[in-house]
Amino acid sequence: MRIIDLFKSPEKLFSFELFPPKRDGNLEILFETVEKLKAMKPGYISITYGAGGSTRDMTYDIALRLKNSGILPLVHFTCVGHSRDEIRGLLGRLKSAGIENLLALRGDPPKGQATFTPAPDGLAHADELVSFIRAEGFDFCLGVAGYPETHPEAPSPEADLANLKRKIDAGGQFIVTQLFFDNRDYFHYVKALRDRGVNVPVQPGIWLLTDYAQIERFQSLSGAKIPEDLAKRVEAVKSDKEAVTAIGIDYATSQCAELLTKGAPGIHFYVMNKSHSVGEVLGRLSAQGLR
Repeated sequence: MRIIDLFKSPEKLFSFELFPPKRDGNLEILFETVEKLKAMKPGYISITYGAGGSTRDMTYDIALRLKNSGILPLVHFTCVGHSRDEIRGLLGRLKSAGIENLLALRGDPPKGQATFTPAPDGLAHADELVSFIRAEGFDFCLGVAGYPETHPEAPSPEADLANLKRKIDAGGQFIVTQLFFDNRDYFHYVKALRDRGVNVPVQPGIWLLTDYAQIERFQSLSGAKIPEDLAKRVEAVKSDKEAVTAIGIDYATSQCAELLTKGAPGIHFYVMNKSHSVGEVLGRLSAQGLR
């Protein structure tokens, strides 16, 4: 099944993102969560690719296990640390395993490196990766990343939009956005893309806030801003993790309800390898007739 075909359904597309555990982590614990997420009937589950390709093999193994358990995987695939020959070989391995869907990304620099440097005979940007995949004859369904609040490294919003258009023109078929908290950023972003002739599905990415300590880190990594009213609510209960989680569930539910009623094609949840909050949000959306 190709994810682009799921977007053609009249039903909204709900999906989750997981990250591989650390090298010494326990995959069985992750798959206990997967079983809970599977019961929520996601359209697909994406698996991230660690900085510098650090979890490449684990990402591959998780994708196959998801596929064999009846879950459609979306495999993150980056340029980091690979020559063109290595990328070609990795793509062939995924194709031989029956993987159909990739999220084509430049990727983050390896730990300890402040800026991205392509490998010798490697690729420097996601649009180059998309072009390479297509030029090599691979027929993967390709998603690409979008940034409603602009990629942190982009010189301007206009440059960032132009870069995304290059990814779509090269063969990207749908967009999954970085997390954001202000829906106006998403709607403005979609309009800007449509004005530039980019008409593929733009699936909004929603982070389920559960931990006050994560806020600053995620803001620095993603560039996402926290609305003042949400920040004040969380600040008031920051030492109470259950209270923070409850606020996160309430906020995400309201955010998703507005996105869905105003035309978003679905929601991609950054679940942080947990199932409780997303289960609560989906239950509330179902009660509102939005799922």
